[in-house]
Amino acid sequence: MEQQVSDEEEPQPVVLREENRRRRRKMKAFTSTFSVTMDQIPIEFVLPTTTKSSRSPDTLLLEVAGNWTVEQVKAQVWLRVVATNLCPEFYQKYSPDHCILLYQKKGNWCEIYDKHQVFQTLDCIRYWKALKKDVGKIHLTCRPQPSEESTQYQRYLNYLIGYDVTDVSNVHDDELEFTRRKLLTPRKIELADRDPKLYSMDPWITSKQLPEYLLFCQEIANFRCLFPEDVCEADYVLRVCGREEYIYGNQPVRDFHWVRQCLKNGEEIHLVLESAPNPGQDLVQREDWAQVDDCTGVAGTHEQLTIDEKDHERIFTISLWDCHRKFRVKVLGIDIPALPRNPELIVYVEASIFHGQQLLAQERTSSKAFTEEVLWNTWLEFNIRIRDLPKGARLSLQVSCGKAQTQISKGTYQDNGGSPVGGGSGNHDGNKTKSRLLYYVNLLLVDHRSLLRQGEFILHMWKMPEKTEDNSSVNADKLTSATNPDKASSMVVAILLDKYCYPVALPKSREGKEAGGEGREAEGGKRGQREMPNHLRKQFESIVETDPLHPLSQEDKELLWHFREECMRHPRAYPKLLGSVRWGRQEAVLTTHGLLERSSVWDRSVLDVGLAMQLLDCHYSDAHVRSMAVRKLETLGDDDVLRYLLQLVQAVKFEPYHDSALARFLLKRALRSKRIGHFLFWFLRSEIAQSMHYQQRYAVLLEAYLRGCGEDMLQDFRRQVEMTEALQKVTREIKAMSAEKYDVSAQVVFQLRQKLENLQTSGLPESFRVPYDPGLRAGALVVKQCKVMASKKRPLWLQFKRADPTTLSSDTIGVIFKDGDDLRQDMLILQILLIMESIWEEESLDLSLLPYGCISTGNKIGMIEIVKDATTIANIQQSVVGSTGAFKDEILNQWLRDKCVSEEKFQQAVERFVFSCGGYCVATYVLGVGDRHNDNIMITESGNLFHIDFGHILGNYKSFLGISKERVPFVLTPDFLYVMGTSGKKSSPHFQKFQDVCVRAYLALRQHTNLLVILFSMMLMTGMPQLTSKEDIEYIREALTVGRPEEEAQRHLLDQIEICRDKGWTVQFNWFLHLVLGIKQGVDKRSA
Repeated sequence: MEQQVSDEEEPQPVVLREENRRRRRKMKAFTSTFSVTMDQIPIEFVLPTTTKSSRSPDTLLLEVAGNWTVEQVKAQVWLRVVATNLCPEFYQKYSPDHCILLYQKKGNWCEIYDKHQVFQTLDCIRYWKALKKDVGKIHLTCRPQPSEESTQYQRYLNYLIGYDVTDVSNVHDDELEFTRRKLLTPRKIELADRDPKLYSMDPWITSKQLPEYLLFCQEIANFRCLFPEDVCEADYVLRVCGREEYIYGNQPVRDFHWVRQCLKNGEEIHLVLESAPNPGQDLVQREDWAQVDDCTGVAGTHEQLTIDEKDHERIFTISLWDCHRKFRVKVLGIDIPALPRNPELIVYVEASIFHGQQLLAQERTSSKAFTEEVLWNTWLEFNIRIRDLPKGARLSLQVSCGKAQTQISKGTYQDNGGSPVGGGSGNHDGNKTKSRLLYYVNLLLVDHRSLLRQGEFILHMWKMPEKTEDNSSVNADKLTSATNPDKASSMVVAILLDKYCYPVALPKSREGKEAGGEGREAEGGKRGQREMPNHLRKQFESIVETDPLHPLSQEDKELLWHFREECMRHPRAYPKLLGSVRWGRQEAVLTTHGLLERSSVWDRSVLDVGLAMQLLDCHYSDAHVRSMAVRKLETLGDDDVLRYLLQLVQAVKFEPYHDSALARFLLKRALRSKRIGHFLFWFLRSEIAQSMHYQQRYAVLLEAYLRGCGEDMLQDFRRQVEMTEALQKVTREIKAMSAEKYDVSAQVVFQLRQKLENLQTSGLPESFRVPYDPGLRAGALVVKQCKVMASKKRPLWLQFKRADPTTLSSDTIGVIFKDGDDLRQDMLILQILLIMESIWEEESLDLSLLPYGCISTGNKIGMIEIVKDATTIANIQQSVVGSTGAFKDEILNQWLRDKCVSEEKFQQAVERFVFSCGGYCVATYVLGVGDRHNDNIMITESGNLFHIDFGHILGNYKSFLGISKERVPFVLTPDFLYVMGTSGKKSSPHFQKFQDVCVRAYLALRQHTNLLVILFSMMLMTGMPQLTSKEDIEYIREALTVGRPEEEAQRHLLDQIEICRDKGWTVQFNWFLHLVLGIKQGVDKRSA
């Protein structure tokens, strides 16, 4: 075990706390290194005032000390100008804050934005040095005031975002504004590189190889185009009839998504030749802000900041690595908004320091009686030195209560190595007294500027949800560094952090030494480079092979860290290695950063999406690690970015700071593709509406996107938001009219249609992009076909005309509008189905999954696609013989035959039924989709079976009268088997094909176990009602028989099929109950 470095073991530079500040004389003579870093930098300042004679700007030449902060530089300029009595009516009237500092770089104006930044670390200094300029030039200009036009534009953006990003009433620093300014740079770079023509059309191309089952289709594909007369080829482009999808570019036609969909469904490809869209419609509003360079907020090196061997007269910023004292916090007290009913309760504050999910140190106050105001005024000293605090470390403050009968003694809990100890349960004494967490709040100890927090903080805390309230998102919410905006009624905790004479900055690196190359860590580095003995290699390989949920023992961690150089040769080992780092040790962190910087294996390795995504989950807070993961994702094609966008948006919650490599990646990809931008808009807007804990972060990112997406997209988003708001208002009025009734009366439907008619005539958008399918534009409502559905939440069944005049379809666009249900879990399952489909396509399996459109557009608001020519199994059974139809095996087969015009069509429908049934059996089994009944299984007239309503997943099944409704692994009823030409234990060619399809699909998914586990584990903490613990994810591992040989896995699945055949009658009985007793269970019928 590595011992704690004691104060006596190394020299201690003196860091002055304000409480015992004393003026010191010079310490040691300046060294040669110091004289270089402390050079005077000559700068010509162009002032905001002008000389009366020549009307040219005043200038001032000033030798600036390299270690001054930007704020000090401005103050020195001001003092010098005032001393020369230059334009006193200006400089004596205003302060330095009245002006900003600008410089020119490659024709762009850049602002020196961070007033706390050390001058010699500025990007402009590097730039002038590269140009070999002897004197730099900085313009001091009056701080610009927003124009009326820009103020109105900001209001417009705030409306689209659903949040006022200019509101800084609930922040304790300027990170919000800081990030808004910094994201201007990647936006401008992306806009400068954007191809206007390509962006305006945004062709949807897939990077996947054409599956074998579609190869024969290439030769027989039938293209039909509508050609205008007298055309010039260069002036026209191909567009899909009825859709805003373009066939444009140098890619083969088979690689366009729409073409593949048509080939897959056996449909003709109808294209229209028309003028290319005008790129001028994507005009971006001119920015009022000057650009902020990426060096803004970055601290200097340790050598630039250290106080060692320096004159204290000339020190203005301290290196955090010079602070050898233990970190401490003074808990002043709490102010409780409402006393609990039980007067005998006691209360205490638990303070923990986390990095990601790794606990670095923990302390807590004594317990006191639960009164309106509880005061401690006590220092908590943690067993971690200030110099060891990593960037992203957060101070977690939790207020817990317990019963007064058993006093809970003060305890100290720490584990600088990172294994969680104490904490959370409140069982701190011998009597195992239970305590309950009431309130929580986090404070990042190193801020977005890399400065250590100092001084007093009044933090408004978040309340833990009651048992009766929705607590599904509390795991993610407890990671937020935002404070509660409800200041009037929230709990307040007051703390005091040590205050120093100067800012304390976390250095970005060390100069002249390999990271981590000092002391025992250097020796450890040499050990880490040794060849791994054979007897340990097997153990190493077995650790690396384990899935993401497998916990690492302390022995595992020590082995991985000891042979870290070997780990760096195997990208699959990175998550395990990085999970073994002691992030509460500065030397270990520097060593890790050095390893990551020196290794090129990661960048040269084949892209493994699951691996990269794993490094973006809540366990990894280090910016180097997360940037490395994002760098790998940069190679993803647009179709893959869309496939994983839902998880990537959620992963933004796990970033310690608003500005991150992941946020920038999402911004850049959205600004390149309108389709990605469209879904990013709705994913972000939905989270802003539903998650107060992350509103600010998502709002800043969404604003950055909206400022670059172009006027055409802004208008589209406005129309969609207006439509959503109007429909939500109608839905709530309808719900209020029939709140207590289950059935929907004719009067309610009449009222709905009347309200929709009024909407049509009072400013409803003439057309809008369908939120779940941006290639489709909906027009006017077909009011006569609209109705209220018989469900508790009263969703609206809406039909819209197609707005595109080139459409060849006479079908309407069917949409279910829901208010009151969280659709995010449905979105997750549908997205996983799409990923499963892509896995199966690689194996040349077409299982005809039908992941219908579904999108959350706000707080428990959303839209669901109505699949045309589809009905529920319940409707088919009821339509023939009523509720007893659940026991009639032949009804489904007969319905399918009636819908097919010929025997050939019927056989094709049966074939599609076999494959789609196989696909959904495997998918629902692996995902543990429960509450399956005949009202949430549907079938199209072409035989495509599909499931809807994914409210119960990962084995979280419903029960009826205390009995589990799920007695089978998946739904394979006698009527399904009848369609396949079998019954009982008999077999048939179709059934054998069904078995073969299921086994192939199942084995293909087993090859991607890690990806599926990672995708679900990333959603663990994001507010899924059925997804709140690792035990939920454990279901997937069991369902995929992780760790068993392939033959055993195959046998396992065939056994599940036999269980379904044996117990199919139990499913029929459940379905019979569902029809007879009307057990709706909150399910919406979506049949036409």
